[in-house]
Amino acid sequence: MEGQEKCPLPDDPTLAAAAAAINASGQWGEVIDSQWRWVYSTDAVRLSNGLGVELASVPLGAHYFGPEAVTARSSWRTGKVAIGWLRASLAGMGHWVLADAPGGLEELHKLIDPSLADLLDGLSPDGQRAACAFAVLGMSTAGDAGVELLITAFRVHDAAGRLAGTVTVGKPAADMNVLGAMVAGADARHLARMQQVARAGRRPAAILFADLEASSALSRRLSTASYFSLGRRMARAADRCVIDAGGLVGRHVGDGIVAFFLTETAGSESSAARSCIQAARALREAMVDVAARSELAPEDLTLRFGLHWGATLYVGQIATSGRTEVTALGDEVNEGARIEACATGGRALASKDLLERLDPEDAAALDLNPDRITYMPLAELPTATEKARRDAPAVSVCQV
Repeated sequence: MEGQEKCPLPDDPTLAAAAAAINASGQWGEVIDSQWRWVYSTDAVRLSNGLGVELASVPLGAHYFGPEAVTARSSWRTGKVAIGWLRASLAGMGHWVLADAPGGLEELHKLIDPSLADLLDGLSPDGQRAACAFAVLGMSTAGDAGVELLITAFRVHDAAGRLAGTVTVGKPAADMNVLGAMVAGADARHLARMQQVARAGRRPAAILFADLEASSALSRRLSTASYFSLGRRMARAADRCVIDAGGLVGRHVGDGIVAFFLTETAGSESSAARSCIQAARALREAMVDVAARSELAPEDLTLRFGLHWGATLYVGQIATSGRTEVTALGDEVNEGARIEACATGGRALASKDLLERLDPEDAAALDLNPDRITYMPLAELPTATEKARRDAPAVSVCQV
């Protein structure tokens, strides 16, 4: 089958029901029939084995531990752990594999890949066990091997009590309370957008930079605990405004935030530019509530904004053992930072490159008329910084 096609449900109705259920719940799961033929893999397990950028191909109908299956797994982006994964799986489920083989060990030696054959002599048949669990080594989305995963396997019987096959469901080794805590505050829309940029590449996008003015004075005025609480509220508000506008949250540095609004996500350059401006306006309004919750006056939380367009941005996801984030490279990122630094007094400065992406409908929705806007080069602004004059003197901006 082609790598980007979804697996059809198994012909057996009992296995088909099991396959549909685990796929609908987003599980890492695979379905094997009573003869240990590989008949289904969920979209989630295939996408994970494609490291988030493709659906790994599955040799449906092949013996789960046979040569064709080994070859297929070895060709996946996670292929470096394929043999170890299969050896751990055979050690964990071998009691069923042997019990289900009418010809016993002799039959299995003919069906199983030679790289796994040494495990067979240590197996004992046990077809009565209803479920089992075992650990395997997988790979992270960063392509790093050595991530421990836990597999739960259970037997599936039809309405008449006949064995239909075996279903496996996997998860990271961390307890669900840990995994739940990690994603409890996450937004499913943003997680999906992050997966879209798992493979780095050229992506036109609007860029948003925002930073808190006079943050040093405010940090001296507030207790450390109060300032930390303020920073947390600001970060949450900023992320919410960006995500609701359809953007991708970049890095948080101190009191600042970077966000990207991709053309491929928004649907057009105009929509991406509009979303960027809307997010900035929403964030400015959100600061009123953040100030009130922090027992501050609205003027104590003054954000400056730099909004720019990146026609040749290189955007991608960086995943490590400590965190996962989206970042972008390109001259326009540096220019966006320079625009933001010049927007003192709580202004939002947008570049000509960004505003001229707006079509008439999106411009009207923002109450802007790009055809009548007058721009000024950064170098000529009274608030221009030395870095702006050095790095982006000719970038033309206006207040939005």
